[in-house]
Amino acid sequence: MDKVTNILMAGVGGQGVILASEIVSEAMMQAGYDVKKSEVHGMAQRGGSVTTHVRFGKKVYSPLIKDGEVDILFSFELLETMRYLGTLSPDAIVLVNNQKILPPSVTLGKDEYPDTIPGLLSARYPRFELVDALGVAQQAGNAKAVNVAFVGVLSRFFDVAEDIWHKAIAAMLPPKLVDLNLKAFALGREQH
Repeated sequence: MDKVTNILMAGVGGQGVILASEIVSEAMMQAGYDVKKSEVHGMAQRGGSVTTHVRFGKKVYSPLIKDGEVDILFSFELLETMRYLGTLSPDAIVLVNNQKILPPSVTLGKDEYPDTIPGLLSARYPRFELVDALGVAQQAGNAKAVNVAFVGVLSRFFDVAEDIWHKAIAAMLPPKLVDLNLKAFALGREQH
């Protein structure tokens, strides 16, 4: 595969976006790809936007994805998805975790959280998929595994052996959390 694959991961601080990008990057490196990654934390610890660019292929020269070249938007939160639609390539895959984290303007009563996001995305993007990653993580035994459950969903789009994903998860997590996260990953991988 000579083409570079560009994944933009977006979410809110505390959702595990950075860990998810580390797992994906590690898996792709173990699968033999050249990988570059860049992170933007924003006000991550206070619930602000967090994005990571993950690029992999035969040879990757820059960690940053140009606007219009995102192949997969991997979004952990509904409203955050809307910020990055202008970065997508024409045939992009849009994977969205069906989770709402209310921004301060909504919690203060100044704005309303839009309920129309899934409908807008499904009408505009033929390769849109809404995932209940939080429900999958809870099914696995712990809501905190939502990011790894969601990575399980993403893993279906790549021809990378499942054992490589398992090794990447084990490499990025403390040993006591590996089994739970492998279960969350497996359940995510089964979602359609």
